[in-house]
Amino acid sequence: MQRITSLNDIAMGLDALCGIDPRLETVRAFAGEVPLRLSEPGFASLASIIVSQQVSRASADAIFGRLTKLLDPLTAEAILGAGEDVFREAGLSRPKQRGLLAVSGAVMDGLDLHHLCSLEAGEAIARLTAVPGIGPWTAECYLLFAAGHPDVFPARDVALQSAVGHALSIDPRPPEKKLIALAESWTPWRGVAARLFWSYYRELKGRDAAPPV
Repeated sequence: MQRITSLNDIAMGLDALCGIDPRLETVRAFAGEVPLRLSEPGFASLASIIVSQQVSRASADAIFGRLTKLLDPLTAEAILGAGEDVFREAGLSRPKQRGLLAVSGAVMDGLDLHHLCSLEAGEAIARLTAVPGIGPWTAECYLLFAAGHPDVFPARDVALQSAVGHALSIDPRPPEKKLIALAESWTPWRGVAARLFWSYYRELKGRDAAPPV
């Protein structure tokens, strides 16, 4: 399986996508730079994605910045020993506190976040989503940005739905199931397609829509 580990991989994937679906040539031209967005696999990467759930990039960056200052290094052990005051000072919502604590407990019980990156997407997502508080979007983003998985497309992401809808003139924007079906045609480069449409959304809205990692 071809991992996405460099900008050359992104360029190769974009070339392939435009060959598969010529409509993406226009999307690529509008999107401009498509960044790599690759982080070191492990607890901190997954924690950053949990923090970014359903908030703006600016808010996620601020919350995660406070958390990493309060807990340095940010580890499963540190989260389990942190206590309510640390979470409150960082600005973590109750659901995100529960998610981080559940992941921390799973890691301490043997969940190997590095090993997950070597698995096929379906198996890795199943193992991650078995942890309370980890939904498909979080699992898919972890595989995209920590594992460099080439063929994952988080179709539940509202920014991706909006970007694809606008770029391909689909009104109203495609819901999850329709977007999953549409993205099938971009296999085996759906991970690059997701980055492309996040970049398109950035240009469309004037801000960076991709999850902070």
